[in-house]
Amino acid sequence: MTEALTRALALIREVPDFPEPGVLFRDLTPMLADGPALRAVAEALGADLDPEVTTVVAVEARGFLFGAALAAVHGLGVVPVRKAGKLPLVADRQTYELEYGTATLELPDGGLRLAEKVIVVDDVLATGGTLAAACDLVERAGARVAATRVVVEIAALAGRERLSGRDTGALLTV
Repeated sequence: MTEALTRALALIREVPDFPEPGVLFRDLTPMLADGPALRAVAEALGADLDPEVTTVVAVEARGFLFGAALAAVHGLGVVPVRKAGKLPLVADRQTYELEYGTATLELPDGGLRLAEKVIVVDDVLATGGTLAAACDLVERAGARVAATRVVVEIAALAGRERLSGRDTGALLTV
């Protein structure tokens, strides 16, 4: 791990009891607000990127920020996977379980090309439902998931298990 990435990850703050009692929220805002830290994270997320990857699939909402930064640093396109009801043209949707409820993601129509390789990016890997749903959407669209990357993985929630068989990486595991 580079000195710049170590510094960037040290900017993450912990907020207890948010969004509900007993949950320890990892706030990445200080990292996002620091230009050199954001660049270090974007570089690290794509450090071992398959050279055939052409697109970052970024998951709403904070995944958009890290995914767009990764795409800009590595010269890739970005396809945003959105929460339900935000897109005018939807190619597909997936409902999944969260740590504390359910959610639905939608893939925009026309964003992915058949057989293209993508990297799916989000901020935090918790139970794995969000990343798994995004991967399912990508694959049903005919594209291929080369890797999934997150900034923080919460190991105790075992989200990696839902992504079994996938090249899944995290910059920080807590």
